[in-house]
Amino acid sequence: MKVNRHVQIIVTVRGESYTSGVLPVKAHCLPFDQIPHTTRVFTDFLSYSPSVRPFFPRSPHFSEWLEAEVSALNYDSGRREKVSAILERQNRSWNASKQTLSNLDRLRDGAAAIVTGQQVGLFGGPMFALYKALTAVKLAEEAASMGVDAVPVFWLATYDHDLAEVNHVSLPGGDGVLRTLSTTSHGIPAAPVSEVRLGDEILPVVEEAASLLGDSAITQFLREAYRPGESLGTAFARFYARLFGPYGVILLDASDPELHKIAVPIYRAAVEQAEEIDEALLARGKALEAAHYHQQVKVTSSSVLLFTLQNGARTPIQRSSNGGASDFIIGAGSTSEKLSSSELLDRISKSPENFSPNVLLRPIVQDYLLPTLAYAGGAAEAAYFAQAGAVYEKILGRVTPIVPRFSATLVEPKVQRWLTQYGLDILDAFRGSDSLGRTMAGRTLPLDVQAAFERASKSVEESFSGLHEALAKLDPTLVDASQTGISKVRYQLDRLRERAMAAGLRRSEVVGRHAEAISQALYPAGTLQERGIAGIYYLSRYGIELLRTIYDSIRTDCLDHQVLEL
Repeated sequence: MKVNRHVQIIVTVRGESYTSGVLPVKAHCLPFDQIPHTTRVFTDFLSYSPSVRPFFPRSPHFSEWLEAEVSALNYDSGRREKVSAILERQNRSWNASKQTLSNLDRLRDGAAAIVTGQQVGLFGGPMFALYKALTAVKLAEEAASMGVDAVPVFWLATYDHDLAEVNHVSLPGGDGVLRTLSTTSHGIPAAPVSEVRLGDEILPVVEEAASLLGDSAITQFLREAYRPGESLGTAFARFYARLFGPYGVILLDASDPELHKIAVPIYRAAVEQAEEIDEALLARGKALEAAHYHQQVKVTSSSVLLFTLQNGARTPIQRSSNGGASDFIIGAGSTSEKLSSSELLDRISKSPENFSPNVLLRPIVQDYLLPTLAYAGGAAEAAYFAQAGAVYEKILGRVTPIVPRFSATLVEPKVQRWLTQYGLDILDAFRGSDSLGRTMAGRTLPLDVQAAFERASKSVEESFSGLHEALAKLDPTLVDASQTGISKVRYQLDRLRERAMAAGLRRSEVVGRHAEAISQALYPAGTLQERGIAGIYYLSRYGIELLRTIYDSIRTDCLDHQVLEL
């Protein structure tokens, strides 16, 4: 059943509590080093340890360097006017709010940009995409409080070509089990998603989402945005314009041909400095590995940071390994094409809309098009930035700082009751559904079985304690053997306890259902909730006011993952 609630936040951050909104919600911070699969480069960035500083020139704390970065911004006034005009045209076409149009005027008049962005996932994508937009708004507000005029900009990655990453979304059904909804809309294989047009096939998918979500403002927004004739990019933009219009978020469709024209100097630099950029990236990769960090992107000696369209498909460009340093190859196999540097540069000048940056060049294009003060991103983007800094230095001479976006897990009331009932916390859910089920089963074992295990464990400890003392007097060299013996007994006892818990789980259908429901709600498919569940699910259940709840809970001085108990 759909529930709409107004929400008041009661948050504790580093011992400090505060409230906002209109209905109680408890929140607390969970350090990222307690969350599975968090990369070392990200946790070290959050603590800004000395080993990570060569790869991130600024700390993750926005207020520490804001004023210094403002003075380092160098943005051409002519480019500002052109980009502002394009953004106004784009945003008006998506029915921009008066707040967004006001922010566009501020951008035209000299404001800096706080930028974030995401692929244009079906129905607005996972929850973390909403967190990104709200983080950009919060950072712009904080900049204003420090006397710096800044506006939030959301970059729509519409020239990405991985359709399989954006054509589906996961929503919980009434039983808590996740349902995957997807559209069969498609274009030429490997074409930019901006070229994928929605047809009548999108209509039943929208109605399927509506049947899962129930009637709400969100389902109406979906019907208005996701309709035949739109692309995945324009539908996403229309939807986000409704969601974030009150916050003044400026949307940017990166596939716009006029923006490609303005980006020509960056595309040319990627070709003209290809060998030099390659060397810098290879050196950066070695430095990352020497510091025991991973490389997010594999770079080779033939890498070029550009794609081009070949028969409508987005195709990588590489430097030739057989020809001279100025030879380039588009594609592979029988359809490949070899070009000289001058021929490739001529194509860029004549048809820039046929070119687009790869993931390491994209932020450089972004920050050439925009007066970017900071970028709000997650762990993966931080790892990209650790590499892309080498490209920033070569092309722009300034590395845009990255600020960690807001990250959270929302705990609904029913899930919270289960956690309390079984004596669990969210970390239990993060260990995976199998481990969670065993833990829950263990806490529901019959009392006589639990007591028997406790007695056995206590007896083993007491028996071996006396044995250690006796052996130490007889022959000290036997103490190690005694320690090994008790370790083996403990292991076998733990194994027996696990088998008992598994048996209990098999016998208790209710516990099994609860374990699966908790896992699906908090750690779906072994990933954080914010990545596995669509944002529209929570907005439909708790109302669009939930955005304000989340916004009020964002504290830029708290870089941890937050747990919000709704």
